[in-house]
Amino acid sequence: MLHIANDKTNTDTFEMGGKCPFGGDSIGGATGTPPMLSDWYPNRLKVEQLQQNGPQANPLGEDFNYAEAFNTIDLEALKQEIKGFLTTSVAWWPSDYNNYGPQMVRMAWHSAGTYRIADGRGGAGEGMMRFAPVDSWWDNGNTDKSRRLIWPIKQKYGSALSWADLIVLTGNCALEIMGFPTYGFAGGRQDAWEVDNSTYWGPEVWDGTKVNTPDSMVTRDKRWRGQNGDADYDLENPLAASYQSLIYVNPEGPYGKGDPLGSARDIRITFSRMAMNDEETVALIAGGHAFGKSHGMVPAAEIGAQPEIAPMEQMGFGWNNPRGKGHSEDTMTNGIEGSWTPNPTQWDNDYLINLFKFDWEVTKSPAGALQWTPVDKNAPKTPDAHIPGQMNALMMMTTDIALKEDPEYRKVCEKFLGDFDAFTQAFSKAWYKLTHRDMGPRERYLGPEKRNENDLLWQDPIPLADYKLVDAADITALKESILKSGISGSDLVYTAFSAASTHRSSDKRGGANGGRLALAPQKDWAINQRTVPVVAALRSVMEEFNGQQTGGKQVSLADLLVLGGCAALEKAAADAGLTTTVPFTPGRRDTTQELTDIEMFTWLKPVADGFRNYLDPEFEAISQDVAPEVMFLDKAQLLSLTTPEWVALMGGLKAMNANHDNSAHGIFTDRVGVLTNDFFTVLTSMDFEWKKTDAKGMAFSLDDRETGKQRFTATRADLVFGANSQLRAVAEVYAGNDGHKRFVKAFVKAWDKVMMLDRYDVKVLA
Repeated sequence: MLHIANDKTNTDTFEMGGKCPFGGDSIGGATGTPPMLSDWYPNRLKVEQLQQNGPQANPLGEDFNYAEAFNTIDLEALKQEIKGFLTTSVAWWPSDYNNYGPQMVRMAWHSAGTYRIADGRGGAGEGMMRFAPVDSWWDNGNTDKSRRLIWPIKQKYGSALSWADLIVLTGNCALEIMGFPTYGFAGGRQDAWEVDNSTYWGPEVWDGTKVNTPDSMVTRDKRWRGQNGDADYDLENPLAASYQSLIYVNPEGPYGKGDPLGSARDIRITFSRMAMNDEETVALIAGGHAFGKSHGMVPAAEIGAQPEIAPMEQMGFGWNNPRGKGHSEDTMTNGIEGSWTPNPTQWDNDYLINLFKFDWEVTKSPAGALQWTPVDKNAPKTPDAHIPGQMNALMMMTTDIALKEDPEYRKVCEKFLGDFDAFTQAFSKAWYKLTHRDMGPRERYLGPEKRNENDLLWQDPIPLADYKLVDAADITALKESILKSGISGSDLVYTAFSAASTHRSSDKRGGANGGRLALAPQKDWAINQRTVPVVAALRSVMEEFNGQQTGGKQVSLADLLVLGGCAALEKAAADAGLTTTVPFTPGRRDTTQELTDIEMFTWLKPVADGFRNYLDPEFEAISQDVAPEVMFLDKAQLLSLTTPEWVALMGGLKAMNANHDNSAHGIFTDRVGVLTNDFFTVLTSMDFEWKKTDAKGMAFSLDDRETGKQRFTATRADLVFGANSQLRAVAEVYAGNDGHKRFVKAFVKAWDKVMMLDRYDVKVLA
């Protein structure tokens, strides 16, 4: 039973003031909490992250089919309910201008705007703005109110409508009631059920009191490299936001100093990290700021704690405002006060018209934030959101002035000023991209409003098959042809894994489907050079097979890339004395170079891949002191592997020598290409002694304890499976005298999982 000590710092609360609740003195963790394992061993490899958001946390159960449930909804009726609500107002949080539309656009934007192209994490896909840390970022102030406002709709539709889908759909409905023609909406986002403990949001550390306030934004230097304006000025990878508590950039400019050109540089970097080009960036900013207002009536220092540390009685609400009503004309959100246009609930071009028509000067909001107002006092006014008859001056943020001052952004603005229809189309497509970017292939899209055009290059389109798929007899014949082609089993396995392992569970990009291993940029990556002759040989097998067929039957190169690995593994298992069938599901299609966005796929290029013992030549400069095994864990998580799957997959790939350069590192066997469990028996044996062979501890030798002779070599990616206690515990299972058969079964299952990660055309939506 938990015993709460009586010596509380505050007798009216349960704040412990640094005292251990079990009776000790000062504790090692955060104030008021007992020390955690990460406090004692901050550099330990957090393998448990692979079990995050597992089935145990999901109240819907493993058998729940969200696609089936969502498809029971009458989408048009749902939209009418949402739209009807948006033009109402409730007493506990009244709507600005009697329209919740702008507020809901902001909620949807901020839910989706956490997406980042470097690792595919973030985005609207799992409704993560419900949880820490995103729910408590300063930039998300009062989005907790937005979600509670639409709770009755969520409650009505229950599990058939995820929070993630509802948030985006509400944003779309909000735009539509204000006269904006949206490009469409696709459902299919399934909610997460746990706080995200693994995503790296930045290096900033707070003291637990002044968390996510504007004052803390001046400490942004930790995530930036170089000086603003220098050629090497950039954000640390994989980050996208300019500061941890923001979605994009500080609206007051870098360091809050009102520097428009410095702000433009920040905007270009952050939006490009979120997969947006200059035109899309301007369209999103100008389009979003056509609606609503910003709120800054109360100094930030007076606002209460964010949701995650707010008092119990606030029931998950944060940012308590003690001034006046605490809302309406007294609302405080980001500190800037005012509207961008005279008609904040109507789609028009007034934002750009006024931005360019008038000169703007720096002023301060009632909260003390830096903002801009027209120099011309005869400029149009905007009605107050709550006080009838009151008219207020227009407002611009430093980030708005940046669009006018930056030469490239200005060109885009001038284009939109001269062609409102082009602006409307650009914002419509950019909004669709923003809110759907992390959903992956279109097979995951649900509902009657999804778009099916191939012109959206960011969706990584793959043409539909216009041929019949191969059957079981064809697959058997193709396996025989592949094995007779002269390609080694190791090369076949390496190539199949190289094709499939680009997949990211975060944004559902990459994978073998599409056959992009044979296209730029992937065919040119150093890690894939071993696959080039294999791809050429498999292409010959494909052409020979397809040339012999009648009746429209064909096989794709994408299918052969995977099938080759499966055939090689079956033979390797047989050579080890085990009869094993490696599952293979045909139906992958080949895409074209024209339908492959080279710039976006370049982000999938690995910096470190422990499975293939690869480190980028610039690894030390890129990694910024992150150990290779930590990046290896990140790779395993992006492949959605569990701990046993990670260990088994590594052991099988080592048995087949899946090193990118055919080196001997981690190949702890004299029977290369045979599916043995030798990797684990050697790794756990006490007959050998490991020794560093370089000063940094990146390479090692395995020496016989009796003779002192070197027997094997390894990297950190190999040794971590014996050095880390959790990984070793699993490795010992596979190293046991009864472990070989269990290992092969586990490896084949993990292999098939990786090969099928991108097959949303044949599996239940996940």
